[in-house]
Amino acid sequence: MTVLPANVARFVRASGPEHDEIQTAMAEHAEERGFPIIGPDAGGFLRLLARLTDARRIFEFGSGFGYSAYWFLQGTAEDGSIVLTEFDADELAMAREFFEQAGLSERATFEEGDAIDIVDDYDGPFDVVLVDNEKHRYVEAFEAVRDNVPVGGVVVADNVMAGPVDFDALLTHVEGGEMDDADESTRGIAAYLDHVQRDDAFETMVVPLGQGLAVSTRVE
Repeated sequence: MTVLPANVARFVRASGPEHDEIQTAMAEHAEERGFPIIGPDAGGFLRLLARLTDARRIFEFGSGFGYSAYWFLQGTAEDGSIVLTEFDADELAMAREFFEQAGLSERATFEEGDAIDIVDDYDGPFDVVLVDNEKHRYVEAFEAVRDNVPVGGVVVADNVMAGPVDFDALLTHVEGGEMDDADESTRGIAAYLDHVQRDDAFETMVVPLGQGLAVSTRVE
């Protein structure tokens, strides 16, 4: 699913990055299981963010079987590393298998459990952070890692326009209206957008790729 109009989505896809052999296998794994992934357009954007920030250390709140993490590592130098977190032991094991096939497992740490608890075990700094855990806990995730993001670092939140959220309700909210019957996930995303936009240490923009990415750059 894309949040872009069909013709624009086609243009972005045709002019964007392609999957390599491992990513193709990952995408097939996702399709077979009905598992949502960010796709090559948003993935290519994550890779670009890693390059632009000269990322050396990356942390993910929610990794699934490693699709987004794989894109991130493609944008880092050979000494770049990433921490993957996942509740589902089977998905985490699959991530490890894909990374071993790609020769990237030594640059990744695979953590099973609640990312918000796990991040406390790391001192940082993290040049890039992906927030993709339970939507109603996005603010909690941001606050858990905020102080470990240096100036110039980036926090990216997924699913801020689509996925398990009601876009029309979110649009009403960001335009100043009331979300009367919004579900927990939608309210979580609304709260997250409010939270990061109020934080003077960060500048935030929403990028309409994949299912919508909120990109917050630390400026002070």
